[in-house]
Amino acid sequence: MKFGITMFPTDYSIAPQELALEAEARGFESLWFPEHSHIPTNRKSPWPGGPDLPKWYFDTYDQFLALTAAAAVTKTIKLGTGVCLVVQRDPIYTAKEVATLDRISNGRFLFGVGGGWNAEEMADHGTTDFKGRFKLMRQRIEAMKEIWTKSKPKFDSELVKFDEMMQWPKPVQKPHPPIIVGGGFPHGARRAIAYGNGWMPIGGRGGDTLSMIPPFLEMLKEKDRKPEEVPVLLFGVGMDVEALKRARDAGVDRVVFGVPPEAKEKVLPILDKGIAAMRAVA
Repeated sequence: MKFGITMFPTDYSIAPQELALEAEARGFESLWFPEHSHIPTNRKSPWPGGPDLPKWYFDTYDQFLALTAAAAVTKTIKLGTGVCLVVQRDPIYTAKEVATLDRISNGRFLFGVGGGWNAEEMADHGTTDFKGRFKLMRQRIEAMKEIWTKSKPKFDSELVKFDEMMQWPKPVQKPHPPIIVGGGFPHGARRAIAYGNGWMPIGGRGGDTLSMIPPFLEMLKEKDRKPEEVPVLLFGVGMDVEALKRARDAGVDRVVFGVPPEAKEKVLPILDKGIAAMRAVA
């Protein structure tokens, strides 16, 4: 089982590049940054994590710039979006950002995607059909696949259209970086099986995630996909060793520890605790 970390990078936390260096030096396999462009002050959408939205959701750095800073100072650690809010992004620009980051990192990028929860945020970007956002997400991802894999891509779907064009660079990873689809069971799992290369539920949300793995494996079989084609990643989990052992035994491929956006002197002991948990599970 692989081990990664995620944190909201802010101007009061350890810097993204410092966190990346410290995580790589300790042996973490991956580093993930989330995305929120802004939080509207008229927000009515409930945060799935509880009644009060943490301050760092308002404050987080640009996801791709933070990951690029991390890529520039590291050599082996994988770098992921956890998650990229495709529903509020232009797919042509996003395709270029993904390919560029995969080039700069020499093929270390993991493209975690999700539909988001903040209707007011995505409405400010022009996505006003909240219930239909997952259809939009799939079509934008399929459009990006065309851009990454064809020299003269064009796309014509219900929600995404562009004429023949040329866009470089192409990603290092072929046919493209892994698309790891965030979301719960069963809907997020179905989306991962339909067009992803991994399923990423958030640990602790939506019930006992491990109990969902057997029916997820059955769903894979029904769609003629293998477990290694759509591995399970538990995102934002704690460092309890016994819980991690249960995840390992259930067939989870990767766990990503949540790290608070604090200063370096507070974050480094948490990283050390995570490595100790990793070694206890190995």
